[in-house]
Amino acid sequence: MQITTVEVVPVELRLRLPYRTARHSEIDCVTAVFVRIETRQGDTAWGCTALDPLTTAERLEEVTRICRACADRARDLSPLNTEYALGELAQIAVDVPSALCAFDLAFHDLLGLAAKLPLYRLLGGYRNRIQTSVTISIAPVKETVKLSCNRARQGFRIFKIKGGIDPNEDVYRVRAVQEALPHCTLRLDADQGYTVQQALDVARALEGHLEMLEQPTPADDLDALRQVTKHSPVPVLADESVVTPASALEIAAQRAADGLSIKLATCGGLRCARQVDTIARVARMTTMVSCINEPALLSAAGLSFALSSPNVHYGDLDGHLDLIGDPTVPGFLLEEGWLIATDVPGLGCTVDL
Repeated sequence: MQITTVEVVPVELRLRLPYRTARHSEIDCVTAVFVRIETRQGDTAWGCTALDPLTTAERLEEVTRICRACADRARDLSPLNTEYALGELAQIAVDVPSALCAFDLAFHDLLGLAAKLPLYRLLGGYRNRIQTSVTISIAPVKETVKLSCNRARQGFRIFKIKGGIDPNEDVYRVRAVQEALPHCTLRLDADQGYTVQQALDVARALEGHLEMLEQPTPADDLDALRQVTKHSPVPVLADESVVTPASALEIAAQRAADGLSIKLATCGGLRCARQVDTIARVARMTTMVSCINEPALLSAAGLSFALSSPNVHYGDLDGHLDLIGDPTVPGFLLEEGWLIATDVPGLGCTVDL
C-alpha cells in the first residue's frame, strides 16, 4: 500500500449549546483539522484532531503547520508499518500532540481498511458497545436539572456534571439532578477547581450519590490529587493530569488517582492512548475514554479504543453531539445512551469535505 495524496483541511464548527466550565465562561465553537490520505490501491482514509482550550495552548496555525509537515513526511512512509510511521511523525509533532493525533487516526483507519476489519476488532475486539455519559455544563441548579432531563429524554442515563466554581453549589446541583432522575448515574467533573479540603467535603457530602469525582485539584499538583484519592469515599479519576504515558506512570507510581481519563486529541492518538491504558491496567487502575468537543470521526476513534480494552470501565464520548455542520458521517450507532460499533472497516466513517 503506497500513499499518493495527503490533504490537511482546517474546519471551524459551531456548537448548538454554548459550553461553560470552571475555567471558561463560554465555548461556542470548535476548531478541527481533518487529514485525508489516498493510496495507489484506491483507499481513502481520514483522521482528524480538535483543539481544546481547556487542556492545551495549541494554536490552529501551529497545529496546521505541523500537520502539513507530517503530510510531507507521510508520503514516504508505509501506512502498514504503523508503529514505525507514527514514530517518525512523532519526531515532527514534538509538543503538538493534537497534530500527531490526526495522522495517528488516519494511519489506523488505513490499517483497518487494508485488513478489511473494523478498527475496534483489530485493536482487540473486547466488546461491541459501551454506555456513554453526556456532559452537563455549569449552570444554575434549575437549568442543570432542565438540561439533564432533556438529555434523559434523548435516552442518556449517565450524566457528567461540570463543576469546580462553587463546591456547595456543585453539591446542590448533583443532589437536584438525582432527585429529578433517581435511576441515573452521576459523575462530577471539578475541572481542577477545588482545594484538597473542598474536594473531600464534596466527596463526603455526595458519598453514595456519585460514581466518580474527576480531576478535583490542579493538574500539576499530584500531591493534592493523591491526598484527595487517599481519603475520598468516592473514586477519583485524573484527567488533565494525564497528558503522556510518562505522566500516567507518575500518577500510577504515586497512587494519585483511582483511574485515568484518556482523550485522544490531547495525548496524540490511539498509539499513546494504548500505552496509557496499559500503564493503568498494570497498576490496577481503571480507564475512562473521554473526549473534548470534537467531530464524530474523533469520537469513532475513541469508541474503537474503548471497545478494544477490558480495562476501559467508563465511556465519555459525547463531544460530537452538539456540533453544527460536522462533515463526519459516523458509522457507529447511538441508541439509548449506548454507542454501538458496526462492522465497517477502519474507523467506519466517511467525511464530506
